[in-house]
Amino acid sequence: MEKPESHISRLARDAGFEVVAITSPDGLDRPAEHFRDFLQASRHGDMSWMADKADRRCNPKTLWPEVRSIIMLGMNYGPSHDPLTRLERKNSGNISVYAKGHDYHDIVKKKLKQVAREIHRSHNAEVKVFVDTAPVMEKPLAAKAGLGWQGKHTNLVNRDYGSWLFLGSIFTTLELENNKPETDHCGSCHNCLDICPTNAFPAPYQLDARRCISYLTIEYKGHIPLEFRQAMGNRIYGCDDCLAVCPWNKFAQNAREAHFFGRPELEAPDLADLIELEDSDFRQVFSGSPIKRIGRDYFIRNVVIAIGNSKNPAYLPQLEKMLIENNPVIRSAAVWALKQLADKPDFNGYQNKYMTSEPDAIVLEEWQR
Repeated sequence: MEKPESHISRLARDAGFEVVAITSPDGLDRPAEHFRDFLQASRHGDMSWMADKADRRCNPKTLWPEVRSIIMLGMNYGPSHDPLTRLERKNSGNISVYAKGHDYHDIVKKKLKQVAREIHRSHNAEVKVFVDTAPVMEKPLAAKAGLGWQGKHTNLVNRDYGSWLFLGSIFTTLELENNKPETDHCGSCHNCLDICPTNAFPAPYQLDARRCISYLTIEYKGHIPLEFRQAMGNRIYGCDDCLAVCPWNKFAQNAREAHFFGRPELEAPDLADLIELEDSDFRQVFSGSPIKRIGRDYFIRNVVIAIGNSKNPAYLPQLEKMLIENNPVIRSAAVWALKQLADKPDFNGYQNKYMTSEPDAIVLEEWQR
């Protein structure tokens, strides 16, 4: 008779998960301590939802007291190209690999439910499924289950798929045999730390999200701090640098799941087209994409900063239109971008025309900086 663990592994692979392993809900004391230190240092920035449910993240049994085993699963989304090469295209927006296809939350959760239903039916066990919108410490649990190890960039690294795995979990009341944790294979390598454009890693295995381009372009809903704008380059949604440079990616494979394939129009989208998107256009273009979640205004903010880094003055007429946008985060970014592309007489002309009618103090400060 097939063991429950073998049956679950087969179910997961049949559903499209490349890796699956099992661990217990306990033994997270050390990751929980690191997480609390992260919060105490305010390195989570404006992501208040992390602190709000910290107790659930630190102890899975707080999230669901009946859980006895946690099944960790991973789906490969490995790109067909080196993401770092896209950074050279200054007139194109660079979008993180994971966001070029369909929203992985929907795809992964659907497949998790497929596996969970069969576990419930076959083993008469209660189950709950989670993707990364739930308060679960997925990466420490995945490392504890043996799917990989948390590298110096804090992300999971797998021997066979490098840095390119979407993670999901199935909590169950089944008592299952646990897999052994994976050991750390980073060695003396620190490529991921060295490549970070904004020095977001205060030390190996530590991240300050407030300095991370992924946080700044996706989670942060304010004016991008001046010190990070040039470092953003043409990154308009997320950043893959620390993932892409990992030597373990030499073993990585291209994604098999068609929904994770990058949409051609998002591989190197023209900044001149993106800046023209109105709200309805934005929602239509990014329907079914995780990009839609940040909203049009903050996406345009990112595009305007990328334009400021393009060194291409042909964008000046489009930037001028951004000076009368309703949202001040767009207007302040546009002022900064104008400074990067316009010569002094032209910039003085924009300043004389628009500054006196500017109602926002932060935008005024940007004009006067």
